[in-house]
Amino acid sequence: MLYWFFVKVFGPIARHRLGPTATGLNNVPRTGGGIIAANHLAVIDDALIPITCPRMVHFMGKAEYFEGKGLKGKFKKWWFTSVGVFPVDRSGGSKSLGALEHAREIIEDGHLFGIHIEGTRSPDGRMYKGHTGVARLALETGCPIIPTAIIGTDKLQPIGTSIPKKGRTQVMYGKPIEVQKKAADEITHEDLRSLTDRVSAAIQAMSGQEYVDEYAQKVKEQLKAAKAAEEAEGKAE
Repeated sequence: MLYWFFVKVFGPIARHRLGPTATGLNNVPRTGGGIIAANHLAVIDDALIPITCPRMVHFMGKAEYFEGKGLKGKFKKWWFTSVGVFPVDRSGGSKSLGALEHAREIIEDGHLFGIHIEGTRSPDGRMYKGHTGVARLALETGCPIIPTAIIGTDKLQPIGTSIPKKGRTQVMYGKPIEVQKKAADEITHEDLRSLTDRVSAAIQAMSGQEYVDEYAQKVKEQLKAAKAAEEAEGKAE
């Protein structure tokens, strides 16, 4: 795995471009498994955590990143695999279980697993309702959750842009939330929702974002439908 090679070689370039300031690094456990649970504002969020976190962080990536054809597709698959990213089918249900099982193995082997609790990028800079996968992993493994706030990346890389502008960003690693391990069949929906909301609240308190008690993916679908309807109306006129 070439994770640290890329961090050392490309890290200085990313730091020069993104200007990250990291706080709370002492909150990242020096050893043992754990979950870095962060908000999600831009694609470059996944570069900020590796170049600021003192330990390697494994991430999930869209399955499409690993399914491309030709030389470009092979390169993308090699790149993401080399930097500790593994594929997840985001359609949910049983198709996502394999990725969650792999994440559990990473944690139980004593490594850090990183995940964006909202499940997708915020469509408007606000923080959206968290998915419960983070809570389930923590409860089943008994590992701590490190709430992590990413600030400013949406200003450098607005939705629809590929190359980020030069500027300043911030990554805040919050105090770990200790979790008591529970048997899978003893974990209730209330357990999952309560812990998830606690993590989201900790992130929101650091990031200062406005909170929306709705899933970001649902809002994105509503915005997409509204845009399609508007375009159809325009063509009909």
